[in-house]
Amino acid sequence: MSDNPELPDEMFLVSPEDAGMPADATTLSFSRSTTVLLTFAANRFTRKAAHHYRTEFGLGVMDWRMLVMLTRAPGSNVAHASKTMGIDKAAVSRSLARLEKSGLAASVAGTPDERRREWRLTKKGRDLHARILDASLNRQKELLDGFTPEEVEQFNGY
Repeated sequence: MSDNPELPDEMFLVSPEDAGMPADATTLSFSRSTTVLLTFAANRFTRKAAHHYRTEFGLGVMDWRMLVMLTRAPGSNVAHASKTMGIDKAAVSRSLARLEKSGLAASVAGTPDERRREWRLTKKGRDLHARILDASLNRQKELLDGFTPEEVEQFNGY
């Protein structure tokens, strides 16, 4: 199965005898598969963050990500934002439509092609970004409580 002999497939799998499964039901372990663990952790973190941002700021996680994107790269279009964040273009477009409707972002006039429109935060969007940024930083510090700065850098490097 694996092309990397240093990482044998078995270290990521649950065998039938481990879980009383039929002999042909070998599958990924929930506790030993790195991709499964990362996905589960990301899902839990995103779900908790979504609830917090929606409750505190009336904004979903995707819209918060777009506020960050447009702060980092004002004038981004849908394709650029999608590629940068690794999120499909439809989700980016829906988020921009919500931000525009809320007065948080506006497209720069000049092109009739929706896909090429450049987007910027409004003053209201920049102000909201600043407020959420403080909360976001606090959430990160809570999540990483007990880690040293060096350990956080090492973790981020992985």
